[in-house]
Amino acid sequence: MMHKINDFLVMLDGYIGGHPWFVFLLLGTGVFFTIYLKFPQFRYFRHAVDVVKGKYDHHLDVGDTSHFQALSTALSGTVGTGNIAGVALAIHLGGPAALFWMLVTAAIGMCTKFVEVTISHKYRDILPDGTVSGGPMYCMKKRIFIKTKSGKIIKIGAIMGAFFAAATVLSSFGTGSLPQINSISNSIFATFGIKHIITGAILSVLLALIIIGGIKRIAKVTSRLVPFMAIFYFIGALLVIGTNYQNIIPSIIALFSTVFTGSAAVGGFMGATIAFAINRGVNRGLFSNESGQGSAPIAHSAARAPEPVSEGMVAILEPFIDTIIICTLTGLVILSSGVWTQKVENQFQSADMMFLNQVYDENIHDQKQKVADYITRGKTIPLFNGQLEIAEGKMITPITLITSRSIAEDLTFSDGRNPFTGRIKVVNGKWQPPSTSVTVSGKSLIHSAPLTAEAFKKSIMGDYGKYIVSIGLLLFAFSTAISWSYYGDRALTYLAGPSYVIYYRIVFVIAFFVASFTDTTIIWSLSYITIALMTVPNLISLWILRKEIKSTIAEYWVDFSAKYPGDRMSKRFLLKGKL
Repeated sequence: MMHKINDFLVMLDGYIGGHPWFVFLLLGTGVFFTIYLKFPQFRYFRHAVDVVKGKYDHHLDVGDTSHFQALSTALSGTVGTGNIAGVALAIHLGGPAALFWMLVTAAIGMCTKFVEVTISHKYRDILPDGTVSGGPMYCMKKRIFIKTKSGKIIKIGAIMGAFFAAATVLSSFGTGSLPQINSISNSIFATFGIKHIITGAILSVLLALIIIGGIKRIAKVTSRLVPFMAIFYFIGALLVIGTNYQNIIPSIIALFSTVFTGSAAVGGFMGATIAFAINRGVNRGLFSNESGQGSAPIAHSAARAPEPVSEGMVAILEPFIDTIIICTLTGLVILSSGVWTQKVENQFQSADMMFLNQVYDENIHDQKQKVADYITRGKTIPLFNGQLEIAEGKMITPITLITSRSIAEDLTFSDGRNPFTGRIKVVNGKWQPPSTSVTVSGKSLIHSAPLTAEAFKKSIMGDYGKYIVSIGLLLFAFSTAISWSYYGDRALTYLAGPSYVIYYRIVFVIAFFVASFTDTTIIWSLSYITIALMTVPNLISLWILRKEIKSTIAEYWVDFSAKYPGDRMSKRFLLKGKL
């Protein structure tokens, strides 16, 4: 059953977030606004830093959080498993080139974040209790409509807003809750041996205590947590890169040399086409910094800002910190350590296993090429159908097991703590596990958080390096769940009103707990889809409102030069006539 669900999710993702049209829409929108607004992510970068520092704050500004708290809340929502597990998964799938395309996505995403936060903040709502609720759904509802010749107004934006809000609620589970706690529990179990359900129970209680206080308590927690966890991870990553200093230059060369060629097979890595590297790099880049997804505007809408553009300035810094700094560090750690091409002992996930109908030897070029074509290009290959003969934990049937896009070695079948003896049915390459709890272990490539943890061990820290990843993942992922709970409750407030938020928070915490012991592969597959369901309507709305966005930015600089005539940016405005 789990195989069928995962296969369906993968197929659905292939038509949505995993399809080339999604990449073109995402990058195309960012490129358009970058050119349309004359590279604001670079021209306004220093000004964005000044805004975050509170240089232009006023005590009469309306909102629930400061600029820094809004940035911290949004960053806590983006700095999560994508920075540790997502980067590792991108490199595992697409090779070094995938990291390059993650960085390209981030540079373009800085402009997309600026645009989406600016226009959403402009149309936020002040609720009867004085709190703020905002996001793309409010902007869509108020500004997107069609006026017929007869004068009738069709509010298509209301439909778009409702779809986006519903997708946000769904994505708060698929992106913000399920994969976060799943990565945490897996990492804590692998590092400390603590059972998944115990980790899930403890963190679920902490999550409930934090989110019950709403955005003000969330902002206070994230504004303290985000700087600490970033510095903690930064120091650990530098120790790994410094230990493997001789591989820094080769890693950078590999990153750029494979950009337009794809990655060749190296070690256990079977290679990757350029199209796949771009697709996975962009997809993982979006998962990391969420540019264009429309989630960050919900957090920024709560900020005390007299002008929507000023909060848009703050958002420019998000992809820079999240992806260009933190993800680059993770990528260099993985590439310089070399573990992304090495097979290591691990327990295989059932949804990730495929049995081929003969023995393939990696040391024989033609046989390895057939497997590589199957993995990287989707070419057909004979799959095994029948009964696997297992004796004392060893597979007797002469076939090959593919897992984590590599040929598995030294297989061991276990029933609890004992070697398994018996038969296992396989249909079209997928095993049908018996009623008893049978697990399969051996050597293969690894991905996601385990790959990053293995890379951190290749340093002066030795085995202690895995603790950096486990603790970092705990902080990153938990902070993401905190922020996404707020995104979901604002979306539900838009759909049904604030009275239903308490029920949402209860379900959110319960799902968070259950996901701590649920199969990782299915959760990641679900998260890919929920990202796309939010992103598409958000990007469409940005295209529709492009002229208003440009005029709003122009008005900001006119007002700014009047308020701060001696400011550096005002002088530039007066000198050039525009910014």
